[in-house]
Amino acid sequence: MKRLTTVLLTLLGLHCGTACSQQQFENADVQGFSLLVSQPDVVVLDVRTAEEYAEGHLAGAVNIDVKGTDFLSQALGQLDSTKTIAVYCRSGRRSAAAATLLAKEGFRLVNLVGGIMAWQAEGQPVTCDTHERDVFLTKSGKHVEFYALMHASIRIVYDGKEIYVDPVSQLGGRIVDYALLPKADYILVTHEHGDHFNPETIQRLQKEGTRLVTNRRCAEQLGMGDVMGNGDCLSLADDMTLEAVPAYNITEGHLQFHPKGRDNGFVLTLDGLRIYIAGDTEDIPEMEQLAPVAGQQEQVDIAFLPCNQPYTMTTSQLEHAAKMVQPKVLFPYHYGQTDVSVLPSQLEGQSIDVRIRHYE
Repeated sequence: MKRLTTVLLTLLGLHCGTACSQQQFENADVQGFSLLVSQPDVVVLDVRTAEEYAEGHLAGAVNIDVKGTDFLSQALGQLDSTKTIAVYCRSGRRSAAAATLLAKEGFRLVNLVGGIMAWQAEGQPVTCDTHERDVFLTKSGKHVEFYALMHASIRIVYDGKEIYVDPVSQLGGRIVDYALLPKADYILVTHEHGDHFNPETIQRLQKEGTRLVTNRRCAEQLGMGDVMGNGDCLSLADDMTLEAVPAYNITEGHLQFHPKGRDNGFVLTLDGLRIYIAGDTEDIPEMEQLAPVAGQQEQVDIAFLPCNQPYTMTTSQLEHAAKMVQPKVLFPYHYGQTDVSVLPSQLEGQSIDVRIRHYE
């Protein structure tokens, strides 16, 4: 196998540097690297900062900052050691350092000489990350990243784990290409409506070991998944817990959209960071139970609350819901054609950081 790999790399125009002479990693010029990354058993790794990555990167590249304190643990958790890792940075220096570290862990590495600067200088394509990103810190200082994908679809990255909430690839003319995103470690689905539940997208995101958590109706349709009902709690990992909370309509004439007891909202706790993802709901009285209680319950750090009648809430209802939950940060989502720009002024003086992202 090693000999075949060496032959393949030679045919692709790869050449060895000093590290290669020590059997650590191989170097490739732009032409060889371009041929290599088109192969199905190759993982592309961008070791620059998240900000650099967002400005432009190779399509499908996994981003792990080599300067990050948890680089090696993230790499070991996300990368497949059975595949060749094609690594690059801005000029080739950081990627060579990353390749040296990963080669010691048994990975097969190919480093792009000249980095993305050389790649672009020869007219090779890059893509930009158009999904808005917010970063928070957990109690022990770990990063949690949130990406606004579309409507009710959210991507969460925590400690090398990929978490997708209600992943849907297309609504009307809006499209999210999940083929360009990492596979899921966890998929959370609130209920079976088509703007939250799409079996094809779930299948595309799955890999060996992916854990799917949903309500009974979705699990029955898929024939798989961990079933949670309102009030159930689940441990996803040592520092990850999930609670299913009620999500339903209370306005007369709208009760049929989301009947009480059928659908879930979720409270996801990551290393002490409490995240409330409300799902499709109105300002139900159970939200008061999420408010901070001294000595008993921590404050919700981040809340995603929906805003589109007749299916979920009006802006006035969302204002009421936010006052009940009292999150530190509020993301209105699932807002359709509703004008949510009024919410910051409606919640002025509530010590709630309202952040409006483009989920539509």
